[in-house]
Amino acid sequence: MANKRKIINDPVFGFISIPNEFIYDVLQHPYVQRLNRIRQLGLSYVVYPGAQHSRFLHSIGAMHLMSDAIASLRQKGIEISQAEADGAMVAILLHDLGHAPFSHVMEHTLIEGITHEEVSLLMMEAINREMNGALDTAIAIFRNQYPKHFLHQLISSQFDMDRMDYLCRDSFFTGVTEGSVASARLIKMLNVVDDHLVIEAKGIYSVEKFLIARRLMYWQVYLHKTSVAAEQLLIKILDRAKQLAHQGVELFCAPALHYFLYQHITGEMFAHDSYALNQYALLDDSDILSAIKAWQTHPDTTLRLLAEAFVNRRLFKGRLLQQPLSPQEREQLQQQYAIRFGISRSEAEYFFEEHISTSNTYSEKDDSIDILYNDGTVRNIADASDMLNLQTLTYKPQKLYLFYYL
Repeated sequence: MANKRKIINDPVFGFISIPNEFIYDVLQHPYVQRLNRIRQLGLSYVVYPGAQHSRFLHSIGAMHLMSDAIASLRQKGIEISQAEADGAMVAILLHDLGHAPFSHVMEHTLIEGITHEEVSLLMMEAINREMNGALDTAIAIFRNQYPKHFLHQLISSQFDMDRMDYLCRDSFFTGVTEGSVASARLIKMLNVVDDHLVIEAKGIYSVEKFLIARRLMYWQVYLHKTSVAAEQLLIKILDRAKQLAHQGVELFCAPALHYFLYQHITGEMFAHDSYALNQYALLDDSDILSAIKAWQTHPDTTLRLLAEAFVNRRLFKGRLLQQPLSPQEREQLQQQYAIRFGISRSEAEYFFEEHISTSNTYSEKDDSIDILYNDGTVRNIADASDMLNLQTLTYKPQKLYLFYYL
């Protein structure tokens, strides 16, 4: 009999225990193990070489924080059964199942009309069928269909265990200390009022730091100009590969990637075609990287040049724009690349792209972050904070870039 009581040595939170055999069995599923082969931060390693950690490690960390949050709430008299605790931990463990290689890049290229959250749910349902309904509670919590709404908030809200882990973890592996948050203190400050997650007033400054850290991490890491340039280059490579595939040109790639290049895959197919879902579950970062390495010698000039640039880190250059390119400016760029590489004007489009980067710290439309005072009153963080008001929190800065092949 296998020993299913494991301890994982996590560089961020220390020793993490797998709490029971049920969660161990979920962890061992191939869909979950696939996350070991997908980087948490996609292409951020081109800027921060330490950003090599996996989505599996992030999922384990989020599960650990969920366990701590449940323990903290139970100490304050919030009733959470063992089945509910297991459901919440499995839901957060599986919340990233649907992520494609290199984070969100695949959502813009090889698949249409479905998000990684929707794919995650489809994968959870597939695992649930294999485990004879053992994930019913986890799926209900994940979909916000379980009677205790606060359990869903721990998984998906503006103050969830997912965000708390990725801020701590991504800060650690990138070395961007501004992103570090006091996760242990924040969890100790959690409470529930009227089935709504709240933070006790003595934790308000830690909440402010959490929100500021999130904003800083977005602009310093997740939306770093060079990382976004690398993503735009990768998108162009996959777009060109898919175009060639549709023309019947044979490309070297792993079978799963071949399936997505040569088939027109939509969200509707995922919902009703288990084969498409299983092919998706076989895709990981190595499939994309191995294909691009091979494409460096492909006879198609556009694909070859883009692949060479990606492998050798000759990334797109980025320039801030005050306004979108005019038709005349786009035509001039097309002409320059067409003449330079001896390609058509339509092919020249693969060598530049306009892109808007945007992020917001706080959304009025989502579950609010609420502060609980000693007298029992509850106030929105935007009203409770003496440093952050609603205008500051909900402001969405935008940066318009032109990314181009140099």
